[in-house]
This record gives sequence, C-alpha cells and structure tokens, in this order.
Amino acid sequence: MAYDPFAWTDDDARGRAASGLVRTLRPRPARADVLDLASNDYLGLARHPAVTRAAADAALRWGAGATGSRLVTGSTLLHAELERELAAYCGFEAALVLSSGYAANLAALTALTARGSLLLSDAGNHASIVDGCRLSRAETVVVPHADPEAVAKTLDARGGGRALVVSDAVFSVDGDAAPLAALARVCRASGAALLVDEAHGFGVLGPGGRGALHAAGFADPAGRVADGVVATLTLSKSLGSQGGAVLGPARVIDHLVNTARTFIFDTGLAPAAAGAALASLGHLRERPELAGRAREVARALHEGLRAAGLSAVTPDAAVVSVRAHSPGAALAWAADCRRAGLVVGCFRPPSVPDGVSRIRLTARADLTDAQVAQAVRTIAETAPGR
Repeated sequence: MAYDPFAWTDDDARGRAASGLVRTLRPRPARADVLDLASNDYLGLARHPAVTRAAADAALRWGAGATGSRLVTGSTLLHAELERELAAYCGFEAALVLSSGYAANLAALTALTARGSLLLSDAGNHASIVDGCRLSRAETVVVPHADPEAVAKTLDARGGGRALVVSDAVFSVDGDAAPLAALARVCRASGAALLVDEAHGFGVLGPGGRGALHAAGFADPAGRVADGVVATLTLSKSLGSQGGAVLGPARVIDHLVNTARTFIFDTGLAPAAAGAALASLGHLRERPELAGRAREVARALHEGLRAAGLSAVTPDAAVVSVRAHSPGAALAWAADCRRAGLVVGCFRPPSVPDGVSRIRLTARADLTDAQVAQAVRTIAETAPGR
C-alpha cells in the first residue's frame, strides 16, 4: 500500500461537501464593482486617504515589518503612541497592542487565569475566546447565552478563589449586545473580574464609538471605565487597519507584558498597521457621528428586510443577520447576491454556535440610503424560495 498519511483528509473533504460546509478562498480585486456588506469596515476607513497615507508613511519611516517581538525590536514610537491614544479614548489606564484581535483575546485569557481558577464563557462567544479558554488551563464553564443569572449561580457555587467572566460586547453572529451592566453587577457582588471583547462594539456603540462598555454606563463623568474590567478590541474593524489590543488597569497590562505568550513570542504589529490605526482613531475623534451613522444604516437594513418578509435579527450594533433553512441554502443565497452585485457574509457551522446558517450583513457608516435600498432589494429578490 502506498504511503499516504493524509488520506483521512479526503474523507473529511467528502463529508464537508455532503453537508454543504466547503470553504474556499476567493481573492478580491483591489477595486471591485460590487456593493460590500461583508467586510467589517464599519466606519468605511480602510480606504480613507488619510488612513492609507498614514500607513504608507509609517512603512517608509519604520520599515515594512516590525522586525521582531515587541520586547526585542518590535516596538516603535508609533506603537507606544497608539497604546496611549487607545487607552485615553476608551477610558482605561493603559493598553497593549498585539498583532491581531485573536492574539489579544488569547493573551488576556491565558495571562489572567491559571490552573485552579474559574473561567466563565458565554455560549455565543467568538472562536478566539473559545480557544483562549481552552489554552488557559482554568476550569472553564460555558454558560447559557446572555444569561447573567446563570453566571451568578455558577460563581456562587464556586466556593472562593479567582474567577473571570468573559463575554463578547456584541456577538458576531446575530449582532446582539451582551447584558454588560447585569454581568458587571454579578461580578462585583462575587469578586470576579470581567473581560469584554469590544471587537464589534468599539467604533459603533457608546459616545463617539467608545464601545459597549461606555454605552452600558461603565464610565464615570471623566470617561474612565470602572475597576475590575478589562477589554480587548481589534484594529481591523472600525479602524480599518489590522491588529488588536488589551485595555485595562496599568498593573494588568504590565502583567500581560511579562506573562502573555501571544505578546512575548509573537512578532510585533507592522508599523504600517499601527500608523493606519492611529490615523483612523484620530478621524473617529474628529467625527464621532460616524458611530451613530453605522447604527442608523444597520437599523435601515433590518427594517427593510423585515418589511420584505425575511427573518432578520434586530441589530444592537452594526451586524444584521438573516437566517437560512440550511447551510446549502445560505451558501446559494450568498452566491446569488454576489452575482447580482452584492457581497454578503455566509455563516455556517461551525462558525455559528446554534448550528443555524445565516447570511450576515455588516453596516457601514459610508453607505448611502440608495445603497441600503439596493442591498435590501437584492437580498429579498435572491432569497431561497422567492
């Protein structure tokens, strides 16, 4: 028999094909004549001239790559400035920039827990949080989605010791916001820490897009977030760049610098990405109304889709999902939309925690009312069974 140690992948591929779960890479052109409602460029800043110029200038000055880990040669003055600006804008003492939002979640979850501590994770959390929980070595309990009572009961039964509750601020599949105020009360009453992933909240929710924590009333009159809370976010969505960050008390950030493996052993964020994120943050500071416009577009998409008889989920931020009756139906729906000039996301297992396939739309602040109407019309006309 021929030596073939990866023959099992053929069986896996056949299983995926039979279930409608095949995924393929589809390189996009630099400029496409389609309406994009699939990217996470919530504020439309990825192509803003000031942002792309800042990226180019940073590369010309600092080089194409960071050249090493942040603790060796991978930290530049740009990284330090970005950390100061992010912390100040979001109301935290300090921030730490990493190469991705995924790396930021792994850093926070593995560094803020230990063997013997308790980690509570919402059932709807992003895969990066799921993986961080697996790597943490803490006792992990997956609690029902958006259920502060379940969190309270689990914490009450733990019998003391360190505990960390982690939740997306806005869940990426259906776009619903976490009950952060209730979770904070539960954590404070039990002495647990709260970690919130602001990936889909930052830039969209709260005054000036400062995030779901601000929208939920976590900040004092000076804009400082309450004690006991750490946040992560990504620079690749509302800021249109790349990278991630952990924000929190200065002693927590110092702890991550010394213990978080995805920070210590990973190459630092490329200077171009840091420069672009800084420029985007400055633009958001100057135009805080962009956050409200992104939410307005999401509401308009939802209202139009519901009026067309589709099962669109009410958005709390900028994500609008529309359910399909099978993975194959969702895939065909997304393909039909693309042929009609509209790009939408297609979420199928295992990307959806409830196993229900969807097409997913991401609202952008730079979409016009005419483009919103075009998107609604296209989705309705291509819906399965229409």
